[in-house]
Amino acid sequence: MVATLERTHLRAIHPLHAVLLAATVPLFLGALLTDLAYLSSHQIQWSNFASWLIVGAMVLCGIVLVFAIAGLFSAGSRSRGGWLYFLLILAAFVLGFINALVHGQDAWAIMPEAVVLSAITTLLACAATWLGFSGHRVGAVP
Repeated sequence: MVATLERTHLRAIHPLHAVLLAATVPLFLGALLTDLAYLSSHQIQWSNFASWLIVGAMVLCGIVLVFAIAGLFSAGSRSRGGWLYFLLILAAFVLGFINALVHGQDAWAIMPEAVVLSAITTLLACAATWLGFSGHRVGAVP
């Protein structure tokens, strides 16, 4: 009886996709930290910093969302992990957009929603980045 070893190779994501995906985490995290700084100091400039960081994260997250959509329809990547990755990026984008709208209000009016939304989007971005770099989202190629 001969034992066969089935090898699976995980494909890496495109380098531009990787850079943009990795850059969303520090931007969303920076927004969370500046929201926490505003919460403790009540200096309006921290809220302005958070707004700009969220805008930067949303631009990058939108481009990553396009990469994720393209990855769903590419040949050989019809795995469940691809859909999970897409849904995580989409959720981070939608909640980031809502967070940007919340930050567009008066600085006194954004608390505590801004901190909660920033924390959730940061966690979603971290989870999507982890899944994106794990290679499980693109499927195995025999």
